[in-house]
Amino acid sequence: MKRRRRTEILIQGDGRLAKEMATSVTNKYECREVTAPEQGMIMVKMRESAKNSLFYMGEVLITEAKVEISGEIGTGLIVGMDELRAEYLAIIDAAFKAQLPEMQDWELRLLEEERQINKAKAQQQAELFKTKVNFETMEV
Repeated sequence: MKRRRRTEILIQGDGRLAKEMATSVTNKYECREVTAPEQGMIMVKMRESAKNSLFYMGEVLITEAKVEISGEIGTGLIVGMDELRAEYLAIIDAAFKAQLPEMQDWELRLLEEERQINKAKAQQQAELFKTKVNFETMEV
């Protein structure tokens, strides 16, 4: 599983999976904090569809953390002020880079979490479709 997909699942999920995964690593391996979780601002780049060109939409507040496990540095970056989740993401990222044996079990758990996220999104979309108004059949 690619890093981007893994990170999206961990961010969109409720946070329990990220906490469990990070805790299982820190209980077994030495985890050195390279950079404590801290807030910062980053520019958000967007592509406009008319000319297909890139532009900077503005700045967004982020929380970033870095940790080292088995000589590998992991980075956790999340929009908003969530220091704990940024640290969990950094630990999980470092664990994947270090190819820890726990990773084999994580892939299935991440796929299950992704299914739950997609199911919740589909239910929310279905609820929204119930409120859709068909103006063509309305009579005044």
